[in-house]
Amino acid sequence: MTSRKQKISKSSYDIIIVGAGPAGIFAALELIRRDNWSVLLLEKGLDLGKRQCPARDEHPVGCEIGCRPCNITCGWGGSGAFSDGKLTLSPEVGGWLSQYVGTEELERLIAYVDGIYVEYGAPQQVHGTDHGRIEAIRQQAMQDGLRLVDAPIRHMGTDRCPAVLQAMRNDINGRVEVATRTTVSRILVEDGRAAGVELQDGTAVRSRVVIVAPGREGSSWLVDEAAELGLEMTNNAVDIGLRVEVPAIVMEPLTDILYESKLLYFSKSFEDEVRTFCMNPYGFVSKEAYGDVITVNGHSYSDRRSENTNFALLVSTRFTEPFKEPITYGRSIARLANLLGKDILIQRLGDLQIGQRTTEERLERSTVEPTLKGSTPGDLSFVMPYRHLRDIMDMLEAMDKLVPGVNSRDTLLYGVEVKFYSARLELSSELETKIENLYAVGDGAGVTRGLVQASASGVIAARAAAEKMTD
Repeated sequence: MTSRKQKISKSSYDIIIVGAGPAGIFAALELIRRDNWSVLLLEKGLDLGKRQCPARDEHPVGCEIGCRPCNITCGWGGSGAFSDGKLTLSPEVGGWLSQYVGTEELERLIAYVDGIYVEYGAPQQVHGTDHGRIEAIRQQAMQDGLRLVDAPIRHMGTDRCPAVLQAMRNDINGRVEVATRTTVSRILVEDGRAAGVELQDGTAVRSRVVIVAPGREGSSWLVDEAAELGLEMTNNAVDIGLRVEVPAIVMEPLTDILYESKLLYFSKSFEDEVRTFCMNPYGFVSKEAYGDVITVNGHSYSDRRSENTNFALLVSTRFTEPFKEPITYGRSIARLANLLGKDILIQRLGDLQIGQRTTEERLERSTVEPTLKGSTPGDLSFVMPYRHLRDIMDMLEAMDKLVPGVNSRDTLLYGVEVKFYSARLELSSELETKIENLYAVGDGAGVTRGLVQASASGVIAARAAAEKMTD
């Protein structure tokens, strides 16, 4: 699909926001609620109504069109637009904002952004509030060597999430200038201050404040820009793993109470941290593109179910010296999976355990029917480092004590899943960089890893920018 780049009406604005994911959207919403500044919101992907992906249809054809940029990860709403819209309402989950603003302030911010989501159409129901039953699960998990991080969750659903984001888009329209299909090539700095941005076509657009919210897909661009501008960056742990798919009934003891269970485990083989991520009861495995690599993900709807539940198992690894490029490392593993599987590899757990490749015939014998059609049966041991595979297999063994059936022969493993939020700029408590009036927010800046904290980070930066604008 093609779409013309939107024209920008002026050459100068008060504030420029780069990226229309949740961080950028909430920054814009906060600004229009505070004053009448001229704000330009730039997004390299399509507007929400034009974002279509055949790989996400009810009868997907697979990622064969190769949209650039990917309509799943780029466009109005960011990658969250086609996620299942889980709003995790706990400061313990979804990022590191508490390190900047403190836990109490983060709790207030979470309540604030949650209220805004409800205002624009998110459902009233919140999962994971039965504390007595949750405590029983927590105690059982501890006996099995697992730590349960319980968090209330408001679930919008993949089908409902775009409507919420469209309502925000409608409210912003006419009050913030939005330009989609518009790529920022670099950030302009003069005399140690942000001065605007330069677009891919060479056009310079001036501003007093720049808020960059590039999302995970734009994390590599931000790393390059930081190096060009002389900004210090630290590496978060890189998260690399597999997506697990099991019969929904297996996970019901957890999902019926918690909806999404967040479990942490330190592997018995290497003591690496392994965690569950993005659990989708009765959901669907999916895929998404980050530049030239295809990774696996998952989602669920509010009114359409499969017979399976899927979730990621991610291994967190922190690199120090001499290697300092975790995003490059993650991409290299994803590319290898793409090379061997044409995009996504799938393997039965039982085949992996005995060291044999999954074939079409073996996959057809599985009691778990894959929800991601078109993935390639193969051998994940040719892709994933042994350490990561061993960590994941240790985790599945531990989880099987809590929810018997997870560590079964027919459990399906999809690879690979990589989360690109590994590099973090040195930021103030207001998320301002060492360059005055330049703020960095959201997953792409390495300070969040989820919808709620990403949204909250946009609010933090907008409030700080608003204060500066009134000085």
